[in-house]
Amino acid sequence: MSINICRSNHDPFYRYKMPPIQAKVEGKGNGIKTNILNASEVARALNRPVSYIIKYFGFELGAQTTIQENVDKYLVNGVHEPNKLQDVLDGFINKYVLCGSCSNPETEFVFNEKGNLKKDCKACGKITQVDMVHKLSSYILKNPPGGSDAGASGKKSKRKAATASSNVVGAGVSISDIAQQQQQEAEEGNSDDDDLARKINAEASKLETLEIEDDDWAVDMSEEAIRQRALQGEAAAAGPLSQDLVRLDQYGEWIVQQDEYPTDIELYKKAMDMELLEDPKLASILAQVLFEDEEIVTEIGEHAAFLIKVINGKPAFEKQFLGGLERWLGLQHPALIPLLPKILVSLYNNDIISEESIMHFGTTCSKKFVPKQTSKKVRRAAKPFITWLKTADDDEEEEEEEEDDDEN
Repeated sequence: MSINICRSNHDPFYRYKMPPIQAKVEGKGNGIKTNILNASEVARALNRPVSYIIKYFGFELGAQTTIQENVDKYLVNGVHEPNKLQDVLDGFINKYVLCGSCSNPETEFVFNEKGNLKKDCKACGKITQVDMVHKLSSYILKNPPGGSDAGASGKKSKRKAATASSNVVGAGVSISDIAQQQQQEAEEGNSDDDDLARKINAEASKLETLEIEDDDWAVDMSEEAIRQRALQGEAAAAGPLSQDLVRLDQYGEWIVQQDEYPTDIELYKKAMDMELLEDPKLASILAQVLFEDEEIVTEIGEHAAFLIKVINGKPAFEKQFLGGLERWLGLQHPALIPLLPKILVSLYNNDIISEESIMHFGTTCSKKFVPKQTSKKVRRAAKPFITWLKTADDDEEEEEEEEDDDEN
């Protein structure tokens, strides 16, 4: 079992998970202590040295702490229930893990000459200030990351792209680099993209206003809808539709909980075992949990065979996949929205999503997956590719007319 790192986020597909605190009371009388049994696992999930967490518990609870790294034992004096420790840990996460701008946990500590401690967010690129009044901040300055427990708490990436193709942003490029590259391409009218991407940039023009469409092909993925589905599952009295949604939630949870990311064969077999292959909403879940940050363009090609087999050219599956992608970009990775044209190029070139579904996605917006304004923002980012598709269609029609004229 795992829980969201940001516990105020109730999205079951939230990709950042951690194990809940496990604690055991040991000793008697004045020597009674609470042993944090899985402190190392929690630290790895948060990408922070375990000593920071234990020291934070000590400061917040007014208790002495014992850190025995060689035997992986971490003690806090007194009796402390796991629920209480979890609540205290939330404070540590808010102060020392989550980005102060986007609330994403993909942050690293940075230090400056003035002795200030800041969080550098790898998701949105912002650098935000850490509360220097708290005692733990002074402890971190004196014991910066990289000490003896840094290896134990290092965050392990589940996946790495095998290669970086010439028409996508390569692995290891920061968000700021992406933005800088896109700005440079916009100003110079030039890029290192392949021929198709260059045509997109050259032929992009003003797209007509998006049509607001409250269609019924996508499951409502708002927090309230997710909460209601969870309640239905817990009540064990839900109807067939709710049970299907519960299984979909369980499938997504199973994917993100794996220590090593499942292979495409494992993903397909699990979906088959759970009887989800006929449910179009399976495509929505895959779009939300299958990809990792800016590596998505490369990873689409790597998963192409699997996605083609699941989606199988079915419009309902295609629309659900694009809706899930909209949620992944709009709510989980808003800094990556400018990558949408390249994402659509990859989906189009790999024959995963049809031209018709992409055109529909880029010229309408829906309130089913994200708020209306977010949907507008994401789908308008598709403008360059949609424009290229329209231009290419017009060119084909002209060529066909010319051929007909020649024959006559």
